[in-house]
Amino acid sequence: MIPPGGTAGAPAAAASVGAHGAIARGLALAVLALAGVFVLLTFDQHGISNDEEVQHVYGRLLLDFYASGFADRQAFEYKNLYLYGGFFDLLAAAFERAGVAEGPALWDLRHLISAVFGLLGLAGTWLLARRLAGEWAGLAALVLLSITGSWSGAMFTHTKDIPFATTMLWALYFSVRVLDTLPAPPWRVLAGLGVALGCAFGLRIGAVFAVFYLGVGVLAATALQPGGRGRFLLRGVLALLPAAAIALALGALFWPWAAMEPGNVLTAMRAFSHFSFELDTVLAGRVMNVGEVPGHYLAAYLLVRLPELFLAGLALALLLGVRAVPALAGEQALRAALPWLPVVLAALFPLVYTLLAAPPLYNGLRHFSFVLPPLAVLAGMGLVRAWHGLSVRPPLLRRAVLGACALAVLGQLGQLARLHPYEYLAYNRLAGGVQGAVGRWEQDYWASSLREAVHALNALVAREGGAGRHYSVAVCAEPLQAQVWLAPGLRATRDWWGADFYLSPTHMGCDEAMRGRVVAQVERAGLALAVVKDRRALVGEERRPR
Repeated sequence: MIPPGGTAGAPAAAASVGAHGAIARGLALAVLALAGVFVLLTFDQHGISNDEEVQHVYGRLLLDFYASGFADRQAFEYKNLYLYGGFFDLLAAAFERAGVAEGPALWDLRHLISAVFGLLGLAGTWLLARRLAGEWAGLAALVLLSITGSWSGAMFTHTKDIPFATTMLWALYFSVRVLDTLPAPPWRVLAGLGVALGCAFGLRIGAVFAVFYLGVGVLAATALQPGGRGRFLLRGVLALLPAAAIALALGALFWPWAAMEPGNVLTAMRAFSHFSFELDTVLAGRVMNVGEVPGHYLAAYLLVRLPELFLAGLALALLLGVRAVPALAGEQALRAALPWLPVVLAALFPLVYTLLAAPPLYNGLRHFSFVLPPLAVLAGMGLVRAWHGLSVRPPLLRRAVLGACALAVLGQLGQLARLHPYEYLAYNRLAGGVQGAVGRWEQDYWASSLREAVHALNALVAREGGAGRHYSVAVCAEPLQAQVWLAPGLRATRDWWGADFYLSPTHMGCDEAMRGRVVAQVERAGLALAVVKDRRALVGEERRPR
């Protein structure tokens, strides 16, 4: 017998929620497993990025620094790479020196390692979203990030950006857990936070953002204490010292230059705040130098790069946030919102910073890839909360909304499949899709399509019976990006005018820099991404650029 006002249906409802949560968890694990299979099947299909050669040299030099007992300091004189941490490059160089891979396989190994970081970023996004908003929000955030080409396509070749974004995401995850357990976080949480922060600093000085998010969160938690705030803050700061020690140790290991003198970290921060060089980027059809980009550069690229469903989730999250503001007047509501504070900061603070400071930027979202996971968490929450809001609506409407979301995901997956293995070129309908983005937004800036173009050239020379012949090949990229894949007898050259063949991505019109008969193209989704030009019929001055 159930007393009046009893909760006879509560156990059944809880069981139902638990069953639904188990389904969401199982689906999320399936998505992660599929992503892992995708990585294993495709990691060896990507070209070498423009920066990858110098990055790997830097990793080798850092290894030499340690192997020589700190005597060989060439790493700190090599270009400006000393301004970066070498975590990823040390890892790749160590695998190379251990004999795991060499020659062309070395670059595939680098892409595999980078993709593993991408998978860890997907897993961390799922864990963070499910911790804050439940299993279905975790699944939604995971799916949104997975179908975003700027993550799932970039994670193979953006070997500076995706590993950094992943370490920042895990630092954010452990920051949220710290705020849940102040003033005495468990040692596992502190160790995780220290490792994540140390690895982030071991990649880029931009890890200071993560420290800022955590610091604001700790101050907010202190302000919410009913009394003894000074004591609470002191206990919290002291509790975080082991995490700080781990972070400092790992940061010094992966970025030894920063630890050599106290002012080196500040030097790196100043360098990246004011750097500029001769490189052009494009924004909505306007070509400009990287030092001239407007403050809305990052915001504009987010609008055209993120899938439509991702943008819808962000819009819903923003609406929910605005509607929740009046409720934050209560202390209980503020406490409930506290774990969201670092996530909101991680998603929005970099955007506000670029809007106000207008720093030099290029390559679209590349340098701010670390905002994608927290944005996915917010968007996943927005979609799921909106879905829960439809519970009082007619079932037909709910099915229609669910069907529309499924079609949006499938449509995005179809676009990525048509672009493979160049998924990082994906644009949404606000840019007119991939076709509408040509000439208006960044394209194959990493020249990843050159690998396929080289294979096309190799096949052409083989069909001509070119065994034993020697040809020179000009490349609108770093020569190594072609040389690694060129067949014997073909040699990349910096003498463009005297070259027999010309290989170029179509990005920023580089394919028009040299004359020649187009004998092969790399195409995806109806777009020419790279060309192979035969210049052998040109003689003397006719080989010069127009």
